[in-house]
Amino acid sequence: MRDTRVQQEPPRPIFRDRHEAGRVLAGLLEHYRGDPDVLVLGLPRGGVPVAWEVAAALGAPMDALVVRKLGAPGHPEFAIGALSTGGRIVLNDDMVRGLRLTADQVRGIARDEAEEMVRREAVYRADRGPIEVAGRTVILVDDGLATGASMFAAIEAVRSGEPKRIVVAVPAAPESTCRELGASVDEMVCATMPTPFRAVGEWFWDFTQVTDEQVRTLMSISTTGAAVPRIDAAAIIRAAALDAAEGIPPTHALEELIGDARFVLIGESSHGTREFYRARAAITRWLIEEKGFIAVAAEADWPDAYRVNRYVHGRGSDATAEEALRGFERFPAWMWRNTEVREFVIWLRAYNAERQCRDQPQAGFYGLDLYSLHRSMQEVVDYLDRVDPQAAQRAKIRYACFDHIAGDDAQTYGFAAAFGAGRSCEAQVIRQLLELQRVAIARGELEPFAADELFDALRNAWSVRDAEAYYRAMFGDRVSSWNLRDEHMADTLDALATHLSRDGSPDRIVVWAHNSHVGDARATEMGGEGQLTLGQLVRERHGDTCRLIGFSTCTGTVTAAEDWGGPARRETVRPALPSSVEELLHDTGNREFMLRMDLLGEAADLLRQPRLQRAIGVVYHPSTERQSHYLHTRPADQFDALIHIDRTTALEPLEPTSEWIAGTTPETYPSGL
Repeated sequence: MRDTRVQQEPPRPIFRDRHEAGRVLAGLLEHYRGDPDVLVLGLPRGGVPVAWEVAAALGAPMDALVVRKLGAPGHPEFAIGALSTGGRIVLNDDMVRGLRLTADQVRGIARDEAEEMVRREAVYRADRGPIEVAGRTVILVDDGLATGASMFAAIEAVRSGEPKRIVVAVPAAPESTCRELGASVDEMVCATMPTPFRAVGEWFWDFTQVTDEQVRTLMSISTTGAAVPRIDAAAIIRAAALDAAEGIPPTHALEELIGDARFVLIGESSHGTREFYRARAAITRWLIEEKGFIAVAAEADWPDAYRVNRYVHGRGSDATAEEALRGFERFPAWMWRNTEVREFVIWLRAYNAERQCRDQPQAGFYGLDLYSLHRSMQEVVDYLDRVDPQAAQRAKIRYACFDHIAGDDAQTYGFAAAFGAGRSCEAQVIRQLLELQRVAIARGELEPFAADELFDALRNAWSVRDAEAYYRAMFGDRVSSWNLRDEHMADTLDALATHLSRDGSPDRIVVWAHNSHVGDARATEMGGEGQLTLGQLVRERHGDTCRLIGFSTCTGTVTAAEDWGGPARRETVRPALPSSVEELLHDTGNREFMLRMDLLGEAADLLRQPRLQRAIGVVYHPSTERQSHYLHTRPADQFDALIHIDRTTALEPLEPTSEWIAGTTPETYPSGL
């Protein structure tokens, strides 16, 4: 295989600076624009630039509410509480008890911070009187939260003034802090909730400390009178859009976009949307017929996809496309066992049959994923049984390690190996892979069919090796297991390209995967957390020879499960959230179009600002959609092109369940009454 490794870039922050973060928050608070009762209060110093952008966008007055963190003795970075205007103190009782602080110590810390608070009040507020909040909607803004101690103190200070409503808005905070604060105010707006959350500054390109002079300057610039003119973002995007009937761009647009690219990665914002699958298949047919692409590499397990590959090449025992797709038994079977994939497989077999008659290169269907631990082990053993029975016996003995721990339950094996309840099988799978690699080297040049079968066995051995590592890692931090999976997919793609080009054939490959894998992680919250994606890795390894294409939708229906392992259901997709990419594209009034990110001009600037983006996987939780299915991205950096289909419908499984046939949308949706 082609082992191409690159130096990983450090995690990419979400916001350029506090001012951009404020503009993002303003978009989430748009419903307060023009409300005469709104007052925006920034927590100095870092919260003031953010608050100024919010206030200016809403046309509301802004002021500063001075709050001081009470730091632990000798460790001022650890907050034991906070002090706000009027001498109100909020303490973290657990922290105070844990550090065994006396009342005198706490009073001493508060006294020192009170002096600094008085100084700042004088500097920032000059001769202005106290802040009047009675009967007003107060929006409290900071540049981010960790424990939330300072914000809790600010809330108490404001609440004593009897406001009509208290809103807290921050660019970044841990989910736990957002939930805790949300229970004590009327509205909580957290633009991003990264996990793990280490420090506020990690999510900003520029987190330079704000000075007293900068605070004074911003407070001297009025934010009232006329709100910052609203940019007609929808009109700008509309002008840049290319019509794409049924999600399929016109030929000339595809020709210009694809050019001489070797890898075209086509995404989807859900695993259960019929229009995404249909448009992706149509684009792929064009790439195969007109641009010479010779493979589809899908976010699917290698052995299941290779069964389809044998079928489309006229090999194997399957008589129909539907039979060939029966290898996809693992949840979620509908992801590949559906009517749209079946129709594509039927077409691909007919295309290959015609090419075979003309002695021309054919196109294959392959899998990139690694969940197939036990099926891949069996494929390795079956191959060796045919070519070297003694080697097959050695493989059976090595792979029997898994049987001793967890039988055919890969997750149980991972748990046992990760927590010492059973031995790791890592050494055995590596030994087996190395032996098979030595066999491949020793056998040298093979005729095409034998070379394909050996390559299939090698990729299964690699899948076993990487799946073993994945299942051990999945009980650790989420980032490690995610990165293992996407690195495996990137490595498999590279190995496939090398294999297919062995006789001088073009190694042009189409990839089918979710947006969350196809998009460049460096332009998303995922990158900020240290996650890699297949799209990022392909860009890093192959530069301008790849294209990343995403799909999006605003509303409709989708095939998904309520919980992992559950039956396929036909769910209603809620309309896109405010300030999301999907809402912006919906507001253009165009229903099916493509955006070329390299040709957008003014629109590119809009799509390089962080926006919420929806990602529905095989599980969909409408009731917790914001937390479960949205993340912040910069679409113009995430993709080379984005195709929007405003209203979409659920993908039809080959064996629809009674739940799918009936649908799940109650008559009282969305009120539930």
